[in-house]
Amino acid sequence: MTTVHTLESIARLPMAGDNTAIAIRRLEAGELVQLDGRAVPLSHTVLEGHRFAVQPIDAGELLLSWQLPFGAALRPIAPGDYVCNERTLKSLRSRSVAAELPDSANFADRAIDYAIDPATFQPAPPTAPVVPAPTFLGFRRGADRGCGTRNFIVLLGTSSATGSFVRALEARLKGAADAWPNIDGIVAAAHTEGSVPDANNRGHVLRTLAGFMVHANVGAVLAVDAGWEPVNNAVLRAFMAEHGYPVDAVPHAYLSLAGAWETALAEAEAIVRGWLPQVNAAERTPVSAAELKIALQCGGSDAFSGVSANPLIGWAAHRIVGYGGYANIAETPELIGAEPYMLARVRDLATAQRYLAIRDRFVAYAAAHGTSAEGNPSDGNKLRGLYNIILKSIGAAMKKHPQTRLDYAIDYSERMAAPGFYFMDSPGLDLESVAGQVAAGCTVIYFTTGNGSVTNFPFVPTIKVVTTTPRFQLLARDMDVNAGAYLDGTPMEALGESLVDLTLRVAAGERTAGERAGHAQVQIWRN
Repeated sequence: MTTVHTLESIARLPMAGDNTAIAIRRLEAGELVQLDGRAVPLSHTVLEGHRFAVQPIDAGELLLSWQLPFGAALRPIAPGDYVCNERTLKSLRSRSVAAELPDSANFADRAIDYAIDPATFQPAPPTAPVVPAPTFLGFRRGADRGCGTRNFIVLLGTSSATGSFVRALEARLKGAADAWPNIDGIVAAAHTEGSVPDANNRGHVLRTLAGFMVHANVGAVLAVDAGWEPVNNAVLRAFMAEHGYPVDAVPHAYLSLAGAWETALAEAEAIVRGWLPQVNAAERTPVSAAELKIALQCGGSDAFSGVSANPLIGWAAHRIVGYGGYANIAETPELIGAEPYMLARVRDLATAQRYLAIRDRFVAYAAAHGTSAEGNPSDGNKLRGLYNIILKSIGAAMKKHPQTRLDYAIDYSERMAAPGFYFMDSPGLDLESVAGQVAAGCTVIYFTTGNGSVTNFPFVPTIKVVTTTPRFQLLARDMDVNAGAYLDGTPMEALGESLVDLTLRVAAGERTAGERAGHAQVQIWRN
């Protein structure tokens, strides 16, 4: 007897009423699915994460996921038909994917132009408070810096010219903090920027370095330059003084390299070792979860990112904002097309207009470089079901819970001044985006991934959340949370409560998979 699958056993609708569903496993042409009371054959192979129609779609009609359009039908599409655009077909053919694929696309990318009408704009009420807020054991750094989740000594390469030095210094000091129980480690923060004259990203670099210097997870910081760079210690000090960064609240020193390498290493080592008793004097004490500042980030996304992992971290961030805390979503090009969702609940008209102005600025920036957001999804994204930037953006936007109000829109690395939910301008490259979120003050990073990206940050813990159970099982030692459990039937609320509990434990010192692995990367926005 031929098996007829229920829709729930082989696919997921991101939202009730969508006319396309996402396959949760590879489906072959001719397999039968129960739709509207009848057995419907699938027209072609539907790869895991790809979509097929669950309702009749007329030519010109919009294809919907999360009740938002991502394309328009080029011809009538019947229930059971695999839906695909030309870019995805081209990508699959270039990879010689073994599958029965259609000869041509049946939809073209389509988004709805979005603008705010000031005459009809309605501000949203605040995100609902959740009381009482729980506590975690954190490091109090004073009103200007907040509360840290870690206590690191940071070796900061002010420019790319000193990256190799701070890495060598980190290696030289390996184990030096082991005897000091309140110090989480001595880590290098090396990057590739700051050494080129008249660089477009000079402001980004200075704002990011300044944010690193005063970060709540930093117990002390040594900034190292060569002295000749356009971004050097003198320039950084002047920038921090001009913009009111509370660097005097942080044990810090500046070192300019001159003379012999070994001599400089010995001098730097002496500075750092001299800080150990002072940094160790900081102790964890109970602080409110309202002090948490969460970065919401993704990399190596797939079609399930917007169904399992991103909604999960959005749920947890909603709870933390409800406690009175902070959350920060970024990656401007990967939210283009999701404006109706992102701006459905906004604090005020100025914030909505600022969000759109940042979007428009990025569109112009990309155009000046001869590209556009439409080219963002990689071949890997397309293989995993993200046909276009619209689907990728809508899925990425699910990192904001539908009941969370967007409170602020800020520039890259701009410090978060008040509790609430933030959008921060950044590129789509996750390393560059994370650096900006850390500089803005984030003390814990939620990082969702479909393919298993293993990125970490040197002095902020990263909780990695995987979209599917098979991928989690493959990478269990490198990942922290299996959001694929939602696809397997676990309620989102149960997973959300578990993630909030894990966040409080990590904030109190429990090490993440990335911290146990012992590797990290830093990259500042290069534009």
